[in-house]
Amino acid sequence: MMSFEQVAHFIGGSWVAEGEPFPSHDPVTGQVNRRVHEADSAVVDKAVRAARQAAPGWAALPVAERATWMRRLSEGIEARFDDLVAAEIADTGKPLEQTRTLDIPRGAANFRAFAEIAAQRPSEAFHLTDVLSYTVRRPLGVVAVVVPWNLPFLLMTWKLGPALVAGNTVVVKPSENTPGSAALFAQICADVGLPPGVVNVIHGYGTTGQLLVSHEGVDGVTFTGSTRTGSSIMKSVADRVKPISFELGGKNAGLVFADADLDRAVEGSVRSVFTNGGQVCLCTERLYVERPIFEEFCARLAEKAASVTPQPMISAEHREKVLSFYALARDEGAKFLTGGGAPEGPGYFVEPTVVTGLPESSRFNREEIFGPVCHVSPFDTEGEAVALANDSDYGLAATLWTTSLDRAHRVAQRLEAGLVWVNTWYLRDLRTPFGGVKLSGIGREGGTQSLDFYSEPTTITIKLESADE
Repeated sequence: MMSFEQVAHFIGGSWVAEGEPFPSHDPVTGQVNRRVHEADSAVVDKAVRAARQAAPGWAALPVAERATWMRRLSEGIEARFDDLVAAEIADTGKPLEQTRTLDIPRGAANFRAFAEIAAQRPSEAFHLTDVLSYTVRRPLGVVAVVVPWNLPFLLMTWKLGPALVAGNTVVVKPSENTPGSAALFAQICADVGLPPGVVNVIHGYGTTGQLLVSHEGVDGVTFTGSTRTGSSIMKSVADRVKPISFELGGKNAGLVFADADLDRAVEGSVRSVFTNGGQVCLCTERLYVERPIFEEFCARLAEKAASVTPQPMISAEHREKVLSFYALARDEGAKFLTGGGAPEGPGYFVEPTVVTGLPESSRFNREEIFGPVCHVSPFDTEGEAVALANDSDYGLAATLWTTSLDRAHRVAQRLEAGLVWVNTWYLRDLRTPFGGVKLSGIGREGGTQSLDFYSEPTTITIKLESADE
């Protein structure tokens, strides 16, 4: 069994307590809440070899049988629901309500959703007069799953569901900041009787992740995290031309038109800026508001933001990064409508913050901050709003607030983003593509797009001989 205070690796169905332990901190208090064994090259190799050994047997199972295993994992998550909630909160400092209603339920839903999608997916066949061509798909093999710290359980299961049901075995490397829910999930795999080696979990810092993704026994890599880390992984796998799926950073824009339902736009923007302390890749960091309602919108947004309960940043280092951007904005003459500092007391908290008055060229408006903060600017025309939103190296998500159906369709299709929400935010259908453009990523996850990544097509063509009359 996994110890909550001392976290080991899970390899080939067994716990492996190898490697020097490192501390993991509770972001609410700043205190060490567990120690985690760090995987070195020998441990990484052991995990990859366990996955490779399990791969042929797992791939040989019928899709329907693998889908049954996904449902068992979903049931296992529900059986350990409260334990997973506790582990996630201990690592991230998330509010209880968010963890109970979003993070852990979505983990269970991810396995069920991909079980159904895979079980019902049709194959392709093309028949000419004397030729039959059809396509079969085979798994990549061993997939490295590198998971971030902001939504650790949700995003891990979002990747594992399609990877496993497609017939791959996996080696998971959670963030060093959030090892708890991944380790508990490994225990769930053991509890439901998942064949040893199908799911392996190792822990460590970025060096461990690099050892994993560059290992010659890894056949594909899926990663969610920063653009800088994604670029580093690309270089590591380039020589072997491994398939990669990256969901990377964002500097997401929100457009608020004068005809918008202002109450709805303000409430929605508060959610899209401050949820999870702004530590969601889909959060809005740039807001553009049509000039006739600019002053009223800013005043109402600032009032709402001032009442938002601060959430901790994931680490002391990340807290300092966010505060450095507050200092940058102040040095460059920004107007702070609310926030701009850090509350007194323990933990890694910063104040929810709204600023205005900076040029688009400012680093504050160009770089991803990943904290509870946004910059608000006015615009005068629809074309200007689109140009401002698209003037970014990133292109993950955007929000659009308007009561004009024509404008909603017209503007949404002009925005350079992988996802566009109209009069809402963070509303997801798991069957739809998810991912970004530009520096926000490569590839798409969700629905059959995930299954396409985690498997490769083989086309079989048969020449049919004519039967004798």
